[in-house]
Amino acid sequence: MQESIKLGYHFLVSNSLYFILLSIISAIILHYDLNSIMVYYDNIRYYHNNPAWIIIAFAMVSFVATLYYFTRPRPVYLLDFSCYKPENERKCTRELFIERSGLAGVFNDENLAFQRKILERSGLGQDTYFPEAVLRVPPNPNMAEARKEAEMVMFGAVDELLKKTRVKAKDIGVLVVNCSLFNPTPSLSAMIVNHYKLRGNIISYNLGGMGCSAGLISIDLAKQLLQVHRNTYALVVSMENITLNWYLGNDRSMLISNCLFRMGGAAILLSNKPSDRRRSKYQLTHLVRTHKGSDDNSYRCVFQKEDSSCRVGVSLSKDLMSIAGDALKTNITTLGPLVLPLSEQLLFFFTLVGRKVFKMNIKPYIPDFKLAFEHFCIHAGGRAVLEELEKNLELSEWHMEPSRMTLFRFGNTSSSSLWYELAYTEGKGRINKGDRVWQIAFGSGFKCNSAVWKALKKIDPLKEKNPWMDEIDQFPVHVPKVEKIKD
Repeated sequence: MQESIKLGYHFLVSNSLYFILLSIISAIILHYDLNSIMVYYDNIRYYHNNPAWIIIAFAMVSFVATLYYFTRPRPVYLLDFSCYKPENERKCTRELFIERSGLAGVFNDENLAFQRKILERSGLGQDTYFPEAVLRVPPNPNMAEARKEAEMVMFGAVDELLKKTRVKAKDIGVLVVNCSLFNPTPSLSAMIVNHYKLRGNIISYNLGGMGCSAGLISIDLAKQLLQVHRNTYALVVSMENITLNWYLGNDRSMLISNCLFRMGGAAILLSNKPSDRRRSKYQLTHLVRTHKGSDDNSYRCVFQKEDSSCRVGVSLSKDLMSIAGDALKTNITTLGPLVLPLSEQLLFFFTLVGRKVFKMNIKPYIPDFKLAFEHFCIHAGGRAVLEELEKNLELSEWHMEPSRMTLFRFGNTSSSSLWYELAYTEGKGRINKGDRVWQIAFGSGFKCNSAVWKALKKIDPLKEKNPWMDEIDQFPVHVPKVEKIKD
């Protein structure tokens, strides 16, 4: 009963503007009598008999239309994307991870037990992937092995994408690559240009040090470039590199990243060509970025540094969850008015006025984003992140399923995790024409970024080729809840 009343309220408020507009038009018609209509008719005849006025009016309309055409934002379409799936030899079970960590000879017994607890509570399954250099006995992390991992991930994803879209490499005009912790010289973007022999005037960018939210930053940069450069394609490659960034020390704040991050990457092809709309999967409708780096605690909550033994690692602060929550609130405050129905905005506004102005003892109203989006892709950073957002946004297990299953099957693949989640949603046959997808990413800095995509067609899972398709029927799997680690 309460749900029916709520839906009725949303329908009434969301359509109130149409009722108001209809009432105004009716009042105007009733206000004008026959004489007024005749005067209006005489004015029309006057301008009809004076061609100069018609020419001026036509010129003004043409000028405004031309100005609008050249200044309006160009639509950005997502033709397709692909996610890299490593070969089976790279699979790493929890038991294998602990075994190889022990054989590395650098972790003490207490910290090996700590890592085992993290793995058991992380939400990661038994089929995630690690690069060869880390699994080797003894481990052999070096620049050559890191380049080998980068090439496997990037080229594997891009090869599949070009095959799916049938776009020639020479037709790509913009290239954006993001990888936070591995930035060799020449750059990763240069590595792609060299491998695919991309054209000499390609606009190329390589983003580093921007954390797990860098994937949407890359999409934003590509979008901005597509507003300037006409009739071209933008290739975005998002990944992280494990080989040189596996922490070999005993600082527990740095050991957590060892347990969560795994091998993976994604390639995305965007277009601003009007002719590509028919064959594209999605259109980018909104992209909102929030940066909390001016706050010292936010800036240092994910921090690469040396430990007491001069070993480099990424330290995760205990305040990470509260900082992420604060960044999310700021982000959705900007995104909400762009996507939420009027009914939700009014409820939020009246509740805010009641609490702040009239000092009423009422709970803050959390907008129902399920009225704005059909699908949610939340960065699979870890179990705690997903549980916190599930609670704060009041999402169901069905909405959280793509994120949880991505964390379970592939682990935290950093900036590319959002695309494994979207691939899962497509593989389940859930994407229909007109559906809206919300991608939410968090990253060092501290940043929270949102992208909103609108599906331009129904995605047929039988025609899809993505890393889930040969095992999609095995999911979802039940991931039992466990207590949080107190230490």
